[in-house]
Amino acid sequence: MDRDAVLSLWTTHKEERWPRVESQVEGPLMTLDTVISGCVVYFLDSPEGLDTQRIRILEDCVADLDNLTGELDEDCGFYFQRLRQLGALLITTHHAI
Repeated sequence: MDRDAVLSLWTTHKEERWPRVESQVEGPLMTLDTVISGCVVYFLDSPEGLDTQRIRILEDCVADLDNLTGELDEDCGFYFQRLRQLGALLITTHHAI
């Protein structure tokens, strides 16, 4: 796994529009999107990669996404699958170092 793969997935993700989701889960999903996106930007801008604290945060975010996205419509499911993939990719990249 390398920066190019993360960058490619990130480029696709940030070009997508926010999907329409149920109001009761929209806030938590927006927060997860913001946190994971922030970790992606930090990873891409930082030659040393992510620190242990950010990896733990990503692990929590991925687990929260798993809990919140099980009931989502397929239309918006792709957005959050990609977001989850970004988080998982960063975790895997960190553990491979």
